[in-house]
Amino acid sequence: MTTSGFGDLIAPGGVLFDVHVANKRQLFGVLATHAARQTGLDSDQILNAMIEREQQGTTGFGAGTAIPHIRMPTVGRVVAIAAKLAMSINYAALDGLPVDLVVLMIAPSGNGADHLKALARISRALRDRDLTSKLRGCASADALQALLTQDLQSRAA
Repeated sequence: MTTSGFGDLIAPGGVLFDVHVANKRQLFGVLATHAARQTGLDSDQILNAMIEREQQGTTGFGAGTAIPHIRMPTVGRVVAIAAKLAMSINYAALDGLPVDLVVLMIAPSGNGADHLKALARISRALRDRDLTSKLRGCASADALQALLTQDLQSRAA
């Protein structure tokens, strides 16, 4: 069984499916707006933090995946928003390949250990070719959410 490793970070409704964007800036805008609805944070602050973080170096990890990750002082816990894009976009990823699977991670400002642990969990999951293949094959947001959380549900049973 594939283990997603980060389904517990994604709140109900924290999955975007068939996102139509032409570039990274548009993607960041969509992610910031959705994250603001999920967390109650300000979308402009989220967007600006994402842009500032990306200026430090790409969050495109390769193999069509990206993990933009930011810290916000007013978020209470690590929160993730997963998105499957309708079409791959140029993301300036480390391997130069376009990106179609994205997980935005927002962590509290003061807790570096939780931030790094969550980032490692998401990164490990997105390096799993079986999982990313299944994510790319999902036909709905519900299917994407179910796949990301299936390992947690099976462990709880």
